[in-house]
Amino acid sequence: MLDSGALIALERNDRAMWAALKLAASKSMDVLVPSTALAQVWRGATSQAQLSKALEHCVIASFDAVARAIGELCGRTRTADICDAHVAIVAANQGDVLYT
Repeated sequence: MLDSGALIALERNDRAMWAALKLAASKSMDVLVPSTALAQVWRGATSQAQLSKALEHCVIASFDAVARAIGELCGRTRTADICDAHVAIVAANQGDVLYT
């Protein structure tokens, strides 16, 4: 699973992140990207061509399906950062490795 920091690393052509993504793709593993993390970094600029290329190997995890759980987690942890809560919920539900 990739959060916004990992997406930024891919956009900046970070070799380690690209290696991890390519390894997952070669093993036909789903690489999840919470939609809120994508929204944090996506600007639709031509300079994001690397990120766009990376997203071809990813599955976007919808916010809608877990919106209530995210809100509840924010309430329990007294935070307003829905993106971090979304990342935490998706990672916990999937038991995934999180790249940040």
